[in-house]
Amino acid sequence: MNQPVVLITGALTGIGRATALEFAHEGARIVVSGRRDEAGHALAAELRAMGAQAEFVRADVRFESEVRALVDQTVERFGRLDVAVNNAGAEGMLAAVTEQTVDNYEATFGVNVLGTLLALKHEMRVMQQQGFGAIVNLSSVAGQVGIAGATVYSASKHAVEGLTKSAALEGAAKGVRVNAVAPGPVATDMLDRFVGRDESAKAGFLDGIPAKRAAEPQEIARTIVFLAGDQARYLTGQIVAVDGGYLAQ
Repeated sequence: MNQPVVLITGALTGIGRATALEFAHEGARIVVSGRRDEAGHALAAELRAMGAQAEFVRADVRFESEVRALVDQTVERFGRLDVAVNNAGAEGMLAAVTEQTVDNYEATFGVNVLGTLLALKHEMRVMQQQGFGAIVNLSSVAGQVGIAGATVYSASKHAVEGLTKSAALEGAAKGVRVNAVAPGPVATDMLDRFVGRDESAKAGFLDGIPAKRAAEPQEIARTIVFLAGDQARYLTGQIVAVDGGYLAQ
């Protein structure tokens, strides 16, 4: 489809930002969303400078009223919703399970699981009425294996994969595809936070990746663009690992 309408949550940094730039290169019309007004408006201006039609809409994915308004404003602005990328996420507190807290559980699951559920609910509401659409959720290799010290985060990403598969089954006969990308380590600030900004710890972590490096955000973004496009139109309910071989071990 020419100039698809794309909505991206958690778009202001890292994978979300890289995805917005990739879709701009593809000629998409883009709504970027996040919780920081200044950064959001700056990204929308950058996308427009590239020749894309782009808008920023502030939304916190933990609140249904804001998610509903985000989706509705996208449709009001561009007339439809072709692609949604549910990238908003939080790694939460990295600590042993014996040190985890209710507050960390609620904060992490609020963004990663409830946020994804609410986004799916309102994106699919529009897409099923249209009879077409593609959704890409952001999981992680931690959604397929356990990660010591990241128990709550890992559990939340396991939940995202369950949401993805179940929503795909509901949408398939109505022209709506739902898939997820499961990155390994990516060269973003989240990776630095994960290793406590310890370069030796990061090097040791990456040594356990067969490719011996972190992915660049653009490598994840290109996979997202592929999953959202017509070349993947028979692909739904899948979790695509982009992990430098980590899960093959």
